[in-house]
Amino acid sequence: MRRPLQWQGVQVPWITPWSSEGRPVAELVIRHGMGGVGLGYADEADTDRRCDVLWVRHAATPGVGRPDLRSMHPLRQRQAMVHMLCQVCGTTVLTLADERTLFLMHSRVGMPIREGEVTAVPPVHPDCARRAIAECPHLRRGWVAAHVLSAPLWGVAGVAYEPRTLTPLPGPDEDGGGLEHVPYADSEGLRWILAARLLVSLHGIELVDVDELASRHPAHR
Repeated sequence: MRRPLQWQGVQVPWITPWSSEGRPVAELVIRHGMGGVGLGYADEADTDRRCDVLWVRHAATPGVGRPDLRSMHPLRQRQAMVHMLCQVCGTTVLTLADERTLFLMHSRVGMPIREGEVTAVPPVHPDCARRAIAECPHLRRGWVAAHVLSAPLWGVAGVAYEPRTLTPLPGPDEDGGGLEHVPYADSEGLRWILAARLLVSLHGIELVDVDELASRHPAHR
């Protein structure tokens, strides 16, 4: 069981980055590898890539400093997606009792989660979802939730770089999170992306009411 982290009397979600978790200075270079020419680090290590995609470097010192509740730590977000860990408490959401997983997302306009929708937001336990809705200012402005039968890996979100100059390209507008979404099927696009989020697609959607759902399930801890 992970120790819950607190800030001013409120539980901080496990995927939240803290002010101590800065981004180390790293020189980007053009890399020639087996997959072709692409983005790389001058001092690149094996841990800098996943599925041959370059990932942003971040320190990992959760609980130190001040939390940034508007963002997600790249490594913990990726771990949550790969292993289906709760975004709030960091423990598994997979159970023998139910093959489905719960996804909770911010929605300013109340649009439901759609079949095949792509997201960077990890799953959540029912009771953790209720806590997040009550305590997270971001979710108080609107949210949607759904049970999902499967959530296969889809691609990554990050900053795209111009291949000749290695300058960062403009990202999408605020609704796109400022990060470019690149599917794993786009091998050329993946070569020039500095990934910060792992993306999954959601299938077998069943919209749910979080309060009703949590009342029918005992606390996971």
